Parts: sequence; C-alpha cells; structure tokens
Amino acid sequence: SIMNKETLSYLLLIIITVTVAIVLTVVLKKILSIFIRKYSKRLNADATHFSFIKNSVGFVIYLSAIIFIFYKIPYLKSVGTALFAGAGILAVIVGFASQKAFSNIISGVFILIFKPYKISDIIEFKDGQKGVVVEITLRHTMIKDYENRIIVIPNSVISEETIINSNILDNKIRKHLVFSISYDSNVDKAIAIIQEEAQKHPLLIDNRTAEDKENNIPVVIVRVIALSDFSVDLKAYVWSTGNDDAFVLKCDLLKSVKHRFDNEGIEVPFPYRTIVYKNDLIDGQEKA
Repeated sequence: SIMNKETLSYLLLIIITVTVAIVLTVVLKKILSIFIRKYSKRLNADATHFSFIKNSVGFVIYLSAIIFIFYKIPYLKSVGTALFAGAGILAVIVGFASQKAFSNIISGVFILIFKPYKISDIIEFKDGQKGVVVEITLRHTMIKDYENRIIVIPNSVISEETIINSNILDNKIRKHLVFSISYDSNVDKAIAIIQEEAQKHPLLIDNRTAEDKENNIPVVIVRVIALSDFSVDLKAYVWSTGNDDAFVLKCDLLKSVKHRFDNEGIEVPFPYRTIVYKNDLIDGQEKA
C-alpha cells in the first residue's frame, strides 16, 4: 500500500512536471512571438536574437523538467548515478549519436554571435538556391525560396557553405546586363539606347559619387566587353535597391531595349549555319 502511494505520488509528480513544462513552453513562446512582432522594429533590435531565444525556450524547459524528475524520484536518481558512474561506454555511444545535434547547436550559437545572416536577409548558395531567412532555431535555419517553398538546412551544414548575403552592409545591388549586337550595327547608338531606357526606369538609382558627377560619369555605364564570333557584346551596369527591384529592373530593360533595337535598326544577331547535302556534292562532282 505504501509502495502504491509512493508510485502514485511519483507518477503524479511526473505528470504535473511535464504538464507545467508544456504549458510554460507554449506561453513563453507566444509571449516572445508577440514581443518579437511588436517591439523588434520599434527598438531597432535584431529579430534574429529574439527568434533564436524563442526556439531555445522549449529545449531549456524540457531539459530542466527531466533533470527535476530525475532529482526528485529516488529510483531514477540512483539510475542516473549508476549511468554516470559507468559513463565510459555510454559517453562514447551518446557522443557519437549526438555529435551532429551538438554540432548544429554550436553552429547555431556561432551564427547568432557572428551574424553571417539574420532573419529577413536574402541569401544565396553556390548551388543556386536562394531565398529569405525566415527562422533560425537551435538545430536548423529555415529559408523561404522564390517559389514559396521552405528549405530547411542544418546549422552545421550552412556554417560550412559559401553564401552570398545580399543584405550585409548595403542593400543596393549592381546588376550586369549583357546585350549582343551585330557587327553592322552602330555601337554608339546601341549604347545610347541602353542608357536612355535604363535612366527612364523608376527602379534605377543613381549611385554616383559627387566626384563622378563632377567628372560627368554617366548614371549607367555601358562598355564593349567582347568581339565574339558573330556579335559585339555590350555590358550595362545598373544599380537598384534590393534584389527584388534589381530583378524587375533587369527583366524590364531586356524587353524595352529589345523593342528600341527593333525600331531603330540595331540588329540582335544569331549564328548562321550553311547546310550542304551529300547528294548535292556528288551531283556536282559528276557534272564537273
């Protein structure tokens, strides 16, 4: 009877502890979410720090609950002591099994400290994947790409990746546009058309310094970069605010410049191929 009472009391302790841990985790996460949403911009604070703390709350609370249960229940306490006493083999097994988990956690802490990226940054990987950082947890980073898909990358993996962060230091982006014209076309006229169309676009920004303006450097610089087999290649350098605006600017200019080229006699070349049929060669030799 005494054992049953002790068992019931310990079972009740476990149920209450787990329930309190779950409720406390849910409540604290909601409070932190409201705080992040309302006050991060108002306080001019980095939302990454708050998001990281929010996602660490559950881990800390559940770990504390487990330790509390082991400490309060004598049997579990003795089991825990025995496990720690013979922790040689166990440490190797647990260490091997949790190596990746701890690696992700340590990498997450380094991401928080050194901030190679933060929430809402646009990052791109060397394999071409690109998106906006929407969440940073103890284990992984979540990125929403431009097809509205969520990419989940372990922190240890992303820490070893080479990434391009479009938001670090300066939001302005210089986009490079290449136009090819035929050798018969007027190069100076083509350059003028590209500059005129770019300067008319509302998303173009003037990134010239005061010295550049004094020296009459154009807003849009266009250079001849190659004399290819069948074309003269021109590269235009255009500045815009942010990756999204730069992409729209590029697409619009490709269209408007193509229309101007068509209307003003600037030919966009394509390779010509001469096909000779074998029968024609044979007939020609016979006639000869």
